[in-house]
Amino acid sequence: MRRWALVIGASGDIGAAVAAQLAADGWSLYLHYHKNAQRVATACAELAAAYPKQDFLSLQYDLTDGGHLDELVGQLFAVDAVIFAAGQTYYHLFKATTQAELSALAAVHLLTPMALVAKLQDKLAVSGHGRVIFIGSVYGGSGSAMEVAYSTVKGGQSAFVHAYAKEVASLGITANVVAPGAVATKMNRSFDAATLSAVEADIPAGRFAKPADVRYFVRMLLDPAADYLTGQTLYVTGGWLQ
Repeated sequence: MRRWALVIGASGDIGAAVAAQLAADGWSLYLHYHKNAQRVATACAELAAAYPKQDFLSLQYDLTDGGHLDELVGQLFAVDAVIFAAGQTYYHLFKATTQAELSALAAVHLLTPMALVAKLQDKLAVSGHGRVIFIGSVYGGSGSAMEVAYSTVKGGQSAFVHAYAKEVASLGITANVVAPGAVATKMNRSFDAATLSAVEADIPAGRFAKPADVRYFVRMLLDPAADYLTGQTLYVTGGWLQ
């Protein structure tokens, strides 16, 4: 039977890596993006050529808009798994954080994903092996100066799955967070070389994570054999901060 996964944030580095792995594992995919239409269009074309017996559909949606989710859900057929890999942050003192920034972070990382999960629950329950996976952050557990609001919403993701998992376990749905430390992605490449070198020197594993290090644990959680692991946050940090 064909399995369908919705990858929210498929135009990002981690989302793209997850999508590529799931396609190789036989999943059909809905690939979500906000602004980077070209990267997702290219991915859909390449995956369709490589895996012609599977389907790959692109979906555009602004996660700061929680008012049109029914239209998004209406474009979906079966959904056996949803992976939330979209993200953004603001790097400055919390005192300088604006209400607009707070609202955007809460919507993208927590509020819209929670509302979407509620609307997808019936679809996720059909297979008996539904999966909800958030790509979180080590900062959700440890907290970070200069990224206080980001740390807060990432902690909220862990709080959500911890509670939500209890409601849906009897439906065969699991809910978990994969929380990386420092990952070599476009978001982190915005920092200067000296800052990145200082962080790398502080990581016991001696390097930044690669997107493939994160997708490994997403793949593990999607396995039907992983159905006894739910409500958890898995820290994938190379020993950093945890």
